[in-house]
Amino acid sequence: MYKSFDSSEITPSAIHRLIVGAIAPRPIAFASTLDARGRPNLAPFSFFNAFGVNPTTIIFSPARRGRDNTTKHTFENLKEVPEVVINAVTYSMVEQVSLASAEFPQGTNEFEKAGFTPLKAEKVKPFRVKESPVHWECKVRQIIETGSGGGAANLIICEVLMVHVQADLLTDDGNINTAQIDLVGRMGTDYYVRAHGNALFEVEKPYQKPAIGIDALPFSLKNSPLLTGNELGKLGSAETEPLPAEMDEVRAIAQVSEVLNHPLLTREAKVEKIHIMVRDLLQQGDKRKALILGWLADT
Repeated sequence: MYKSFDSSEITPSAIHRLIVGAIAPRPIAFASTLDARGRPNLAPFSFFNAFGVNPTTIIFSPARRGRDNTTKHTFENLKEVPEVVINAVTYSMVEQVSLASAEFPQGTNEFEKAGFTPLKAEKVKPFRVKESPVHWECKVRQIIETGSGGGAANLIICEVLMVHVQADLLTDDGNINTAQIDLVGRMGTDYYVRAHGNALFEVEKPYQKPAIGIDALPFSLKNSPLLTGNELGKLGSAETEPLPAEMDEVRAIAQVSEVLNHPLLTREAKVEKIHIMVRDLLQQGDKRKALILGWLADT
């Protein structure tokens, strides 16, 4: 059962609570800007993401305040000096980043208030944040004001001119070490999430290779009460259905043969035992053997 909401019939604050609670975790843009007098400002924004690489495009939104419909200093600065450095936010700095979001008076230097170290940028005027491991120097290509009421988005469309990455985070093939960077994301209310340790997991992407899909799985397998949607997704990502030779090889395994040929087990009991074995193989990471075994349950 769902509880449904018409966005035109609930308040902006109510739908904001739904957005931040369900569209999450969100990456955080720790935005460094300058006003026309050259005074620095730092503020975090979780309405943020990257949207393309040619040109490299980052968008974030210093939205209008819902409580009084005022605009944020970052937004006002960008109209005066259309340049920004977006700094990545890691676990080691998240409390300082939160402090920088306090409602300080216009012209306050959040580098000083939150204890961050300014670094000179190469292609833009705003400063980089030394404590952050990744800095994106950007020029503002376009500002889109989506509305004039409290909570309305102000989309800042940025083109990246320069990227700075902490050298020890880069792997030999040019990727950023996901397990080492220790990023945080924004959740609802006061919650954050840390992308670290057991919170990280891998899902192999099919991309340019074919996949058979869940609909191609045998009936008992795709309707198994023992297997989750995630487990069926792993099986459905196989490039090909099992070959006869593969099925013969798995059928010959003693444990499998014992179940399939057991004279006292009903078909339903055999299928259940096979599906338990399929689940165990998936947990062990042997997706191909699990697929073949699941196919055998319907033969």
